[in-house]
Amino acid sequence: MSSLVVISFNSPDEAAQVLESLRAQTKYNNISFKDTAVVSKDADGKVHVKNEVSQGAMTATGAGALLGLLLGSLLFPFAGILIGAGGGALVARFMNLGVDGKFVKSVSESLQPGTSALFVLVHDANPDVVRAILKEHHGTVLHTTLSPEAEENLINALK
Repeated sequence: MSSLVVISFNSPDEAAQVLESLRAQTKYNNISFKDTAVVSKDADGKVHVKNEVSQGAMTATGAGALLGLLLGSLLFPFAGILIGAGGGALVARFMNLGVDGKFVKSVSESLQPGTSALFVLVHDANPDVVRAILKEHHGTVLHTTLSPEAEENLINALK
């Protein structure tokens, strides 16, 4: 089961730094993501969103490309791949895989200039490793689908 966590930070680049630290732990199997997004609002109030492709969307796109290759291999292999990949991406979009874009937009509008937010859809994580990384940063939990106990641990790590 996946959990969504949204944390805001008081600097425009801190969310990206936290994501980079968390992402470094994927090679040790301490955390795995389904989707991530970093939103920052510069001093002028301009919003910058870096939304990575979700694992589900990549899988659906790849499956569509393979299916397109198989179906179109006799006539138009390259076109079959393109059509299949496009169809797979469209299916992933309609299935709402990953972090919801409307929710990201809503949170980004509520950010103050000079701040940032991190959205992570976590598939699995080692809580001790995550806590150690977050203790180095000061953030505010905006939203979570974690259990009440896990959410409390997250809040305490960010203090």
